[in-house]
Amino acid sequence: VGFMAFEVAAGLIANSLALLSDAAHMLTDAGAIGLALIALRLARRPPKGAFTFGLGRSEIVSAQINGVLLLVLAGVIGFAAIGRIISPPDVDGAFVLYTGLLGAVVNGAAAWALGRANRESLNVQGAFVHNLFDMLSSVAAAGAGLVIVLSGWGQADGVAALAVSVLMLYGGWGLVRDSGRILLEAAPKGLDPAAIGQAMAASPGVVEVHDLHVWEVTSGFAALAAHVLVAPGD
Repeated sequence: VGFMAFEVAAGLIANSLALLSDAAHMLTDAGAIGLALIALRLARRPPKGAFTFGLGRSEIVSAQINGVLLLVLAGVIGFAAIGRIISPPDVDGAFVLYTGLLGAVVNGAAAWALGRANRESLNVQGAFVHNLFDMLSSVAAAGAGLVIVLSGWGQADGVAALAVSVLMLYGGWGLVRDSGRILLEAAPKGLDPAAIGQAMAASPGVVEVHDLHVWEVTSGFAALAAHVLVAPGD
């Protein structure tokens, strides 16, 4: 958050959309980490009362929110970047270069710390993706600054911002898709409900299996419910 404030000031001074878009992304990073921590605390609460599965799915809601934020921010940055490519303003390339490199170090450290965590959790993966793409956006901003210093090509700032928005679209869509599958109670990846039902029906004494449901309560927590009929007397 501290570096984000510095980067906003630097972006305004250098008139760089690449730096401002990176700062906006850092704001969502801070929100993503905060949301992930809150979701982790909720998920650790034991099942109680009406919440018979506990609050584990709060992590999936967190991942969904983070994915949607990435998509919205990507759209805003992409729209502004196209305007800058069409009509490029004067940008202080050297200032953008040094600030981008410093940002890459800060975001790289955050991504490394999150990368050491257990990313089987879609919630933690969401926070990691935010920081990873923010590191890449800082690198892109630094690259744009270098191009402007060496060639004076002002469109480089807009191109870098547009590249960042494309990366954010990719990461955001992945989070929305995977968390959406869990919220819509689709079968976990790698599990075929038809094959599971056939294996259950083939068990000795089982006559019929119907109303079979296979879903994922939260990351790594698969669940199954079915009506199983057995032969009379079994």
